[in-house]
Amino acid sequence: MLYYVLRYVLLGPLLRLLFRPRAEGLEHVPAKGAAIVAGNHLSFVDPLLMPAVLKRRITFLAKAEYFTAPGLRGRLTALVLRGAGQISVDRSGRAAGEAAIREGLGVLARRELLAIYPEGTRSPDGRLYKGKVGVAVMALAAQVPVIPCAMVGTFGIRTLGQVLPRIRPVAIRFGEPLDFSRFAGLADHKAVLRAVTDEITYAILQLSGQEYVDRYAADVKAGQAKGGRG
Repeated sequence: MLYYVLRYVLLGPLLRLLFRPRAEGLEHVPAKGAAIVAGNHLSFVDPLLMPAVLKRRITFLAKAEYFTAPGLRGRLTALVLRGAGQISVDRSGRAAGEAAIREGLGVLARRELLAIYPEGTRSPDGRLYKGKVGVAVMALAAQVPVIPCAMVGTFGIRTLGQVLPRIRPVAIRFGEPLDFSRFAGLADHKAVLRAVTDEITYAILQLSGQEYVDRYAADVKAGQAKGGRG
């Protein structure tokens, strides 16, 4: 219920008024049945804007840290995220990654839409980074199509230390569904998982027009943090 209150009454109209999101390729998102929407991740508003333009409910896997911030602001943030259809997942370590996959497969088993950011975290500089193979594991295990998605114009909407976001129009582009049925039964092969993930990442790249970096965004962020402490 809260999802629809936020989408149609509280948050959705405000987001559409402020950012005027222009949706392209909505015909590629299936009207029913399970599917994965895999996109780039440039801003905190990405998982709020995408549901604002979709007709169907969509569920995101979100970092647990987003739900555990202290104080009133943290509690309100957690409430909004849950209301927006996000699931809290601890993604630190291998066991946590397996838990995220289980959560995602549960969503797909209910024949719903699941949103995944293959990069695993927000881009630190607006470029598109190497995808993690969890999206491929879920796509092959659930045998569902993957719809590539690109957020355009959301990078820099809110930077560190900035209280209010920058208001500007954004675009949300959906590409043709990717069918990986040719890899059925090969989900245990690392080379296959890498190939599927790279194909998804390339499709996102074609939609977004970003510069690609063949490194994991999390590693780049860790290096930046280490450099900042040095």
